[in-house]
Amino acid sequence: MKIEVVNKGHQPLPQYATPLSAGMDLRANLETPVTLRPMERRLIPTGLYIALPPGYEAQVRPRSGLALKRGITVLNAPGTVDADYRGEIGVVLVNLSADDFVVSDGERIAQLVIARHEKAEFLTVDVLDETERGEGGYGHTGM
Repeated sequence: MKIEVVNKGHQPLPQYATPLSAGMDLRANLETPVTLRPMERRLIPTGLYIALPPGYEAQVRPRSGLALKRGITVLNAPGTVDADYRGEIGVVLVNLSADDFVVSDGERIAQLVIARHEKAEFLTVDVLDETERGEGGYGHTGM
């Protein structure tokens, strides 16, 4: 799949780290480092603008290493970039650790996954069909 991209930043374009990677790393595009204090959230720019084909979205997801080792994650995970959005891709990072975290220029801060999606149309009915599970949810099956 080919995706048109405008790179107004100074970082390389996202790329897959391995042949079977689902996500491409997004890098911070900063003039100066940004310090995230504990429980602070900030929108981090990437300098990237994309045009997705209809029926696709780009999902902005956390990087597992940052989450595990540093407590840094994407707050609205996964963030969605719609096919008709033409603004800069930003990453809403949050610091869930007890320590300050400095986001440096060029740091890999998130992953971008391109995914196909379907359009749905709701059909109003009076009753839904019954299933074995029924209304059970939110941990009803136990530990």
